[in-house]
Amino acid sequence: MKSRRELGIYVHIPFCVRKCDYCDFLSAPADRSVQEDYMQALLREISRTAQLLGKKTEDYEVQSVFFGGGTPSAVGESWIVQIMEALYRHFCFSGCPEVTIECNPGTLTKQKAAAYRKAGINRISFGLQAADDRLLKILGRIHTVHDFERSMETARSEGFGNINIDVMSALPGQTLADCERGIRRIMAYAPEHISAYSLIVEEGTPLFNNPDRYPPLPDEDEEREMYYRIRELLGQGGYRQYEISNFAREGFECRHNLSYWNRADYLGFGLGAASLFEGCRMTNIRSLTEYIKAAGAEAVIGEEARLSREDSMEEFMFLGLRKTAGIDGRDFERMFGQTVESVYGSVLDKHIKLGLLEKTGQSAYRLTYKGVDVSNVVLSEFLLPRD
Repeated sequence: MKSRRELGIYVHIPFCVRKCDYCDFLSAPADRSVQEDYMQALLREISRTAQLLGKKTEDYEVQSVFFGGGTPSAVGESWIVQIMEALYRHFCFSGCPEVTIECNPGTLTKQKAAAYRKAGINRISFGLQAADDRLLKILGRIHTVHDFERSMETARSEGFGNINIDVMSALPGQTLADCERGIRRIMAYAPEHISAYSLIVEEGTPLFNNPDRYPPLPDEDEEREMYYRIRELLGQGGYRQYEISNFAREGFECRHNLSYWNRADYLGFGLGAASLFEGCRMTNIRSLTEYIKAAGAEAVIGEEARLSREDSMEEFMFLGLRKTAGIDGRDFERMFGQTVESVYGSVLDKHIKLGLLEKTGQSAYRLTYKGVDVSNVVLSEFLLPRD
């Protein structure tokens, strides 16, 4: 029997209880009727995509599903169940897929958790962001640490054995001592996975538009010290860093995110969702009213671009070097018919000499700790010239 190729699925739920002061994601509060119209549109898009792919769906096996947002747990659990039923109906699944749902603390009930488990969801990602009520209030979060603790207890009681906690650092008014205390508190909850990001102040957010309303942000040196301390504490606590911002206990690395960094095919459903399928990148339209009208038709795609050979090589390096394991030149040669050294030899040599990259095998490379600090600069040098 012909082996199937790996496929990931992302489902975007753009609704939240309240927009946070730092958030520039494609999300917003909405009343129940708008949510229902959107979820119906999402079901139509899934059905229409499967119809367009036809027998091609049989060539792929879904290894992971990720419900992101927004706050997927802010909508009625029956909708999430219907989405899962539609995905199982239209696509081939592996025997043990990883299925994640993002939840904001305070929005997860026992009823929702039980429904998720029954529908096949086996991983929860909590957007805690900070284990400190003072910092949560500054960020405009809707929950307290106590709310999170109750949500964590609910998830565990309903059998979830794979939980991620999102945490941010370099927050307004945050000190290194605050950061360390918060990470220790998060580790005490014993999640299987921790995603640790530095806050990025995005244009158009309240935090960007009215900075004087908030305590001062840590400076660049303080931000780096927080990152180093987080990495050190999580390592001591048994969490292996496998990507610049992601740490996991052995065997609990996020398979869905790894599929992105390994450039496996994935389909994105919902408002603004992105797909990479058979060398083509597609992004859905970002207008909620237009999406609801268009879902079920090919018009749901707002942008589409066939990746060139150069595009694919660049992505292989950009995404692969985010992983602490780095890239393997044998994979590069298998995909492109050339050695990675024949394409990027001078760039690799330059950054090895600067101490930003290191060679870990015959044709394997990864960023050093020093290289991670300036990763955006290093990765930009893997852009290829165009005619």
